[in-house]
Amino acid sequence: MAFVEPEFILDDVKRIISTDKAPAAIGPYSQAIQAGEFLYVSGQIPVNPANGTFSEDITEQAKQSLENLKAIIEAAGYSLSDVVKTTVFASDIANFAKINEVYAKYFPSDAPARSFVAVKDLPKAVGVEIEAVAWRKK
Repeated sequence: MAFVEPEFILDDVKRIISTDKAPAAIGPYSQAIQAGEFLYVSGQIPVNPANGTFSEDITEQAKQSLENLKAIIEAAGYSLSDVVKTTVFASDIANFAKINEVYAKYFPSDAPARSFVAVKDLPKAVGVEIEAVAWRKK
């Protein structure tokens, strides 16, 4: 069997992405890392970056988490259409439909692959956290 060269080559570049349009990391991690053509965005909770607060309403939490995710993605020069995979963490699976309704507005067509996971707890006792991987050919 012959070795086949890949059709693309990842750059040997690792770039830390940070923006004040999303909440600062609350631990020893970056908001996002760009590695070659890929962008790995850390989980975003629904904290408003302007004032550090969050709504108790799960619909508003989903919207803010996605706005935070979008802000980081755009700060890296990508767009939501470049997102290829997301993971949604919810503290209550009963909120699946409400979160899904908001999520669908951000990914109206050609939605990325996704996992939706119910977890026991999330940071700051929020109801939702969303992470993403984006890819864009240079």
